[in-house]
Amino acid sequence: MVVDKNNYLMDLQSFYQDAINFTKSHYENFPVISYFIKKELKKHIAVIYQFARQADNIADEGYLQEEQRLKLLEKYENSFVNCLNGKAENGFWFALNNTIKEKKLSTLNFLNLLKAFKQDVTKKKYENYNELSDYCKNSANTVGRIMLELYGINNENALKFSDDICTALQLTNFLQDVNIDFEKGRIYIPKDEIKKFGLNETAFEIKKNSSKFQSLMKFEVEKIEKLFLNGRKLLKYLPALTKYQILFTIKGGEEILNKIKKNNYDVLNVRPILHKTDFTKIFFQTIIKGK
Repeated sequence: MVVDKNNYLMDLQSFYQDAINFTKSHYENFPVISYFIKKELKKHIAVIYQFARQADNIADEGYLQEEQRLKLLEKYENSFVNCLNGKAENGFWFALNNTIKEKKLSTLNFLNLLKAFKQDVTKKKYENYNELSDYCKNSANTVGRIMLELYGINNENALKFSDDICTALQLTNFLQDVNIDFEKGRIYIPKDEIKKFGLNETAFEIKKNSSKFQSLMKFEVEKIEKLFLNGRKLLKYLPALTKYQILFTIKGGEEILNKIKKNNYDVLNVRPILHKTDFTKIFFQTIIKGK
């Protein structure tokens, strides 16, 4: 079904409200729609989040076979292309197309994100960090670049620092979900790094937090911390409110890493998540310290 264009002005805000409700109903390591986001951008961020989350669910949730997931992702991509051509299939696609047009967003970033979700279906393991980094370029990094576009920021250095932050967030999520991913046949820790610490895939299966596994996780955490540290250079390119939003996001990722360290790097048996008290603490740290 194609949304009736005659109802565009009448229904558009309700489509955006649906996206906001969808966004608020999903857990993330930091609030997608936070106090620091400009009011006029919240609806746009919500519909972009819905685009990414729905595609992620196709690639990752349920018990579908690979072929079925790929077909559904192809269908999802076709729906995306159709909406860009003025043939939205429902209110969500109508609102997304409006956001892309109104904010002059690059469609390539959205297509690259879908490419990453397809890769999630077909590629379960990574030989080295370069392979994993290339995956992050199409997944998390594209989201960061879309956000910068929303704020009208296109400085090349800012884009690079944004990539560092987004890669760090992606890698943090991989550490957070080590056990969940392994149960789905995925390992996002590079094979050469696992081997470097005298381990193999068996370590993920037996779930023993050995000294070797702790050393591997310590190495991974420190690598991510360096990315977060370098990514903070993005802050000087941002207006005040946006700066706080990005800092809040960085601190959310760093707090996950702190929890991993406090749990003696036992990500095999303890999944670190942020609670309301953590968000409150991070919020006031962001406001008071601003760094």
